[in-house]
Amino acid sequence: MTNPQVLSRFYLTLVPFLAAAVALAIGHSKPQLYLPIWLAHALLMAFAVWRLGKNCFTNPDPFQRQLGRIALLVIIPWIFFTVFAGMGPPPTSIPDWVQTATEQQIRYALLIAGGMSITVGLTLLANKLRQTGETHYWLLGLLALGIALPLYIANMAYWGSFLVESFTNFSAASVAKRPDWYLSMRALFSWISSVEVALLYLASAAFAIGLQAAGWFKTSPCRVYILLSLVGALLSVLPTFSMEPLVMATYLVSIPAFPFIMPYLMALNLLNLANRDFTTTQ
Repeated sequence: MTNPQVLSRFYLTLVPFLAAAVALAIGHSKPQLYLPIWLAHALLMAFAVWRLGKNCFTNPDPFQRQLGRIALLVIIPWIFFTVFAGMGPPPTSIPDWVQTATEQQIRYALLIAGGMSITVGLTLLANKLRQTGETHYWLLGLLALGIALPLYIANMAYWGSFLVESFTNFSAASVAKRPDWYLSMRALFSWISSVEVALLYLASAAFAIGLQAAGWFKTSPCRVYILLSLVGALLSVLPTFSMEPLVMATYLVSIPAFPFIMPYLMALNLLNLANRDFTTTQ
């Protein structure tokens, strides 16, 4: 890779972690402040993606172009996910939910759209792995995604629609005690969240194994993808009475965008692979 490509990949690799650090450290900012900053970052991120994979996008080989498009389907949602750095974590009080209702609806709409885009990208990747002769893990990844996506969409709709409307109604009616139906729904979606998050991590692990088996990725990064995905899956289903450090870890791995970090990192690797294969054949 050339120096601009190395810098682009380094910057893109840091993006999810920097966005999470800013969101958790600073919290919610005013849209007038974070939207211009996010827009500048989005343009910079788009430019970095272009620098990293520009050769494969114009490659006459359709296979290489398809790899680039698959990578883009997984990477592009993260351009929009980074706006959450300015929104901060979801509010912890009803007044804050009501005050930021529009932002929360936008947050979870972006997560739904991004999750669907990433699922399409991984589905196309599964088909490519199947064509190379990888016979097991692409199917396991696809099955996990197929089960997780409806649960994921339902969970995001619960946070972005049900909770926003419920909290708005509670605030307007000055309801002090939460109704039984609300507590039941909260318990139900706590289970749904654990299942869909675990399945998303397991899907990432399966795709990482498939990419290694197909010989597309080196062993070392695949082991990292697999290990972190399996740890994420385990932490997401730990009971609530776990020790305090594990409670914090469980919270972090269950942040809606976090299960998509491993697919994002794999997509960067895939984009670099497609670009490198092109340049080395010239």
